[in-house]
Amino acid sequence: MALALGTGAVVLVVLVWELVRPTLRRTLIGLQLRWHARRTAAAASGYDPGRERRAEQRARALLRSCVAEHDWAMYTDLGFLRVRGRLGEETGGAVEGSEYAYLIYPHKPIVAYVPETGELLNEYCVAFPDLSRPYGSARLPHSDDVLAKWMALTADERRLIGEANMHLPGRQIDPERVRRDIARLARWEAQRGVRAAELRPPGNVRAA
Repeated sequence: MALALGTGAVVLVVLVWELVRPTLRRTLIGLQLRWHARRTAAAASGYDPGRERRAEQRARALLRSCVAEHDWAMYTDLGFLRVRGRLGEETGGAVEGSEYAYLIYPHKPIVAYVPETGELLNEYCVAFPDLSRPYGSARLPHSDDVLAKWMALTADERRLIGEANMHLPGRQIDPERVRRDIARLARWEAQRGVRAAELRPPGNVRAA
């Protein structure tokens, strides 16, 4: 009886295999053809799947060469940069003479806030498209986007703020996230023994 059952099971497995084998074969051939077509199209267009990763690596190296060690450590540890505001006149809702700063995130608006109180002022939307050839796109690598905003703020804050699309806090970035990041930054600098006075710009510098 056991022998008969075992033989019947083997026969059943063989029959099922013979039935599904053509379907499996067609499926595998279809997958191979689609994979080959994608590879051929990518080769014809010159697309390199590793381009974005290498571009970000180059962008991080460039950012590191441009910013101070403190700022580079901030970016690698926290994922954003803080830039102190330098305009003496009212900027982003900050009253003349008061201190304010910006948080720079990759591919998100620049957020202005008051470090002393944590008050959020405004969001400033700016975009720096990737114009490189032949792969130009609407987005720079993350670190290049941060560097472009950092350079624009430090070189000509008045112009950047004047040309950006200004919105109240919360339009694109969750205000609670920003407040958590401000608190994280304060703890991070406290752990590194950084005093606020050491990071303060020398007086209120007016843009030309």
